Formats: sequence, structure tokens, C-alpha cells
Amino acid sequence: MEDIDIEQEEPFPVDRDGRQFKGEEDQPDNKREMGCCEKFHYSMSRWMLPEDLRETYVERANCLPPPIFIILISIAELAVFIYYAVWKPQKQWVTLDEGIWNSPLSYKPESRKEAWRFVSYMFVHAGVQHIVGNLLMQLLVGIPLELVHKGFEVGMVYLCGVLAGSLASSIFDPYSALVGASGGVYALLGGYFMNAVVNFREMIPLLGIFRILAIVIFVGTDFGFAFYRRFVSQEAGMQVSFVAHFGGIVAGMTIGYVFFSAYNQKLLKDPRFWLCIVGYILCVVFAVVFNIFLSPAP
Repeated sequence: MEDIDIEQEEPFPVDRDGRQFKGEEDQPDNKREMGCCEKFHYSMSRWMLPEDLRETYVERANCLPPPIFIILISIAELAVFIYYAVWKPQKQWVTLDEGIWNSPLSYKPESRKEAWRFVSYMFVHAGVQHIVGNLLMQLLVGIPLELVHKGFEVGMVYLCGVLAGSLASSIFDPYSALVGASGGVYALLGGYFMNAVVNFREMIPLLGIFRILAIVIFVGTDFGFAFYRRFVSQEAGMQVSFVAHFGGIVAGMTIGYVFFSAYNQKLLKDPRFWLCIVGYILCVVFAVVFNIFLSPAP
């Protein structure tokens, strides 16, 4: 009987987990055409991740769970806006007035002892332009971020931005009220912006320039309107603070950057994570002490 040289035999076709391939369509062929879902996730990886992480993401990518946080928070904000625009008496629903200022959700300096207002103000918006801008931007940026980084990371960054926005406003603009989700939106933008800058060479330079310019143009325009509403517009009603934008974007450029740059890494082993968390907690403690003992607001 003729001896069989095992080394000369064709390798047994298995994948990286040891499972046998069933047919040619399962073979690890780089020329295999990607399906619609794979193409979608590959496009997401090109927008959200540097080149060295894209393959890992595409291998693991799926839509389960879906980007549930950013969708649910957007639905909640829209529902609250519709409630105050339709079911509460308003002179006009394009720009709301008494309804939102009397809302138990809005942040008002004289009501800052009601601690939930430092977060709940994100559900209340001053008009159509206000809510459309915030919803559009947080969906455009938040859904791709959540597909890549999942809901916990995106939710933490968003809520950190919301809280940072209200606390910053209570310190640097203590007599002004606050409504809108700009703090959370700017936190997402800040985290994405920092990653686009730091990983500029690996995230398709031409598209990188477009991403950075788009964020700069949006932020500059929105800041312009915020300054106008705060210092120039003489419309009746309480003056709305613009400082939440600063608080949100600083939270995004620190905590958001760490969360969104740690794909496929353990955050708890990253010293940048602990540095940002400790710094954030110290800022929150200082803001609480300021509001209790030092604030000039009533």
C-alpha cells in the first residue's frame, strides 16, 4: 500500500474558529463581492475609524443591537416638543414662549435646587429651528457612532455633554435659562472631531478635510445664532444661555475622544480614561459647590 504524505495533501478548509467551510462561497476569498449589509458597515468604518481598525469592525459588525439610544432620545425630545407646541397653549408653535419657560424640565437659575433640571432641559426646545437643528445633527453623527461604538459609549458621552453644558452655564452665565440638547449634540461632535483630527491620515485625507470643515462650519454657524439670541435679540422672554455649547464640546473633546478612540480596547486599562473621568468628576463637584454656596443667582 502506497504511503500518503500528509504534508503534500491540500489543507483542510476551515475558518479561523475551526469550522469547516461548506462551499466555495464560504472560502476566505478577498475577491468575493460584499453584500449590501457588508458594504454599509464598510462605509461606516471609513467614516468612523482609522484604517487599521476597519477590518476588525467589518468582521464583527451587525445591527444588533440597533442604535437604540440615539433614536429613543430623539423620539423623546420630539415628543416633548410636540406636547408643548400642540397640547399646551402657545401664541405660536414656531417659537415657543410661556410653555417651555414654565416647564418643570427647563433649567432656570432660580429653580436650580431641583437637580433634575440640570439634565432634563435637553428635552425642551425653543422652536422648530432649534429642535430640527439638534435632531438632524445628533442623528447624522450619533447613529454612525452608535453603530461602531454601541449605545453605552454614545449614551455616556451624550449625557456627560448635557450635564457639562448646564453646569458650565450655571457658573459662567448664572442668570440665564437653558433649554435644548445642544450640550449632548456638541459632545458627540467634539468626540468625533478630535478623532477626525488625530487620525486624519488614516481616515481618507480628502474626506477628512470635508468632515472637519463640515463640523467647523456647523459649529461656527450655530455659535453665531446662539450669540445673537443671547446678546442681540430683544425678543420677549428669558435669555437663553449659549455656554452649554462650550461645556458640551469640551466634554466631547476629552471624554468623547477617549471613548471613541478606544475601539476594540479595554477602557478601564487606558490611563486617559481615568484622567478624563477624574477631571470630569472634579469639575462636577466644583460646580455643585459653586451653585450651593457661591452662585450670585437667586
